[in-house]
Order: sequence, then C-alpha cells, then structure tokens
Amino acid sequence: METASHIWSDGEFVPWDDANVHFLSHAMQYGTGVFEGIRAYNTPEGTAVFRLRDHMIRLEASARAYNIPMRWSVEQWEAACLELLRHTGLESAYIRPQIFYGVGSIGINPANNEVRAMMAAFPWGAYLGDDAAEKGVSTMVSSWRRISHTSLIPTAKGSGGYLNSVLAKQEALAAGQDEAIMLNDSGSVSEGSGMNLFVVSQGIVYTPPVSSGILEGITRNSVIDLLHGDGVEVREVDLVRGALYAGDEMFLTGTAAEVTPIRSVDGRQVGDGSRGAVTKKAQELFSAAVAGKLDEYRHWLEFV
Repeated sequence: METASHIWSDGEFVPWDDANVHFLSHAMQYGTGVFEGIRAYNTPEGTAVFRLRDHMIRLEASARAYNIPMRWSVEQWEAACLELLRHTGLESAYIRPQIFYGVGSIGINPANNEVRAMMAAFPWGAYLGDDAAEKGVSTMVSSWRRISHTSLIPTAKGSGGYLNSVLAKQEALAAGQDEAIMLNDSGSVSEGSGMNLFVVSQGIVYTPPVSSGILEGITRNSVIDLLHGDGVEVREVDLVRGALYAGDEMFLTGTAAEVTPIRSVDGRQVGDGSRGAVTKKAQELFSAAVAGKLDEYRHWLEFV
C-alpha cells in the first residue's frame, strides 16, 4: 500500500504515521463505524473527484442507519476531501472517509463514546490486478451468504458488516479464484465480496435489485445510467444461481474495481472467455465519464 503525506483527522491534517486511534476504541473492538470508498481521477482539466457529493450523502445515510452522530455535515466532508487532495498533492487517489466510535465504554452500547472522523487519500491502482480490466477475473459462488436485511443493514457501509465480505473473499482466494459471488438467504444472487454484479444475456443487462441485499453502489448506478443513455437495456431483477452459468457476459462494478469483466464462474467459462462487447462498452463509457469527456455527465465531477 502506497502512503501519502497526511491524513485528515477530526478537522486537522496529521502526518500519515501519526494518524492513530486507541486500542480500546469501540470501532476496533466491535466494528462500530461507517465508511466510503471514493476515487479522484487525473483528468485533462486537473484532478476531479467522482460523484463526491453522492458518496458523502451515502456516508451520512450510513451513519444515520447505525445511529452514529454525524459531527461534520456533508458539505464539510466535501470541503475536507478536496482540501486533503490539495494538501497531499495527489493527482489521482483512492479516498477513504470513516466515522466511528472511539474510546469511552467498552460495553456493547457506544452511546457515551466519542465519535471520531478521519479520512485518508492515497494512490491505489487496479483493485483486482492490472490485467483484470481486459482479461477478466475468475469467480466462485461462496458458501457464505450475504448479510441480510434481517440481521444487519446491507444498504449501509457499516465497518463490522464487512467481516462477511472478508470470509467470502478469503474462501475464493483459498480456492484459487480471484473473487467471490455471494447469494442471499433465499438463494438469489446478491453481489461480489465488495462490488456489484451484472449479467448480460442476449444484449440485455441484468443486475440484482437492492432487495437482494446489495449495497446500492454508486459505480453501479453510474454504469446503469451510462448504458441506458447509450441505448442499452438494463433490468434490475432477482437472479437465480443458474443465471450465472447462462450469461453471455458478466462484470463487476465498484469504486475500487471500477468495471471488471468476469471470465469464469465455478470453473465454467463465461461466454467465449473474453471480455464481451457490452462489458467493453460499459468500461469505455465509465472511463470517459470519470475523465470529464462526456458533457452530459460532467456534473458527476468535483474538480479540486
């Protein structure tokens, strides 16, 4: 992991190595925090953060869902993000804001604990490998089910909930696969370990709905809008496991993964095993949008 010069911590910039939290912080003990993953891109017009406001709105919504007081407004988080990029001098970056309970009670109830706010920005390349965007990744259906609406809040980015994702990712890697695909409690397709899933069949793009237990990804929504705008039909529908074996193309989306093709599921080749035309179109549209090359989507960019 590459580092940067400073991290934003409760309104101040502190040196990277000094951005520490207490061992008995409630979030470290129980995962009581929420976070976002955001990317800034180096465009011909300078550094721009992709859908910054939407990410900070979701951060606030996640904090509200888990009853974590939001000490900083959405607007203040936005301003802090841009200032952090100026302070570190990064032209492109992955950005990780987090709100979490710090020290206070060691019991389950964190109501009297301090609330901390921190944000880091640092260089981070292709999440699933440099070749993944063209060659695709291998996947398997995990034995671990995606957290359900009856146990946690899958629509919020709660820190502790990602232990579910860790289990699925580790299982996939141990089996020699790049990524996991998770089903929900009813057996329908949900998402990857930390990204949304799309299946292309006969030119129509299908993706699981929010009711399937997915996080409503901002990259996911962006790709849906971009494909719709280019005349591609996208349907949000429940998908059975067998749909993964019948698709002509499949791809994953996420802030870290961006748009990544899937070349196999459970040892079964997807399509002809190469990146499909619709997947490539989604990649090209997304790349153009984050680079500021699509006028109708320039409102997604917040220039530093």
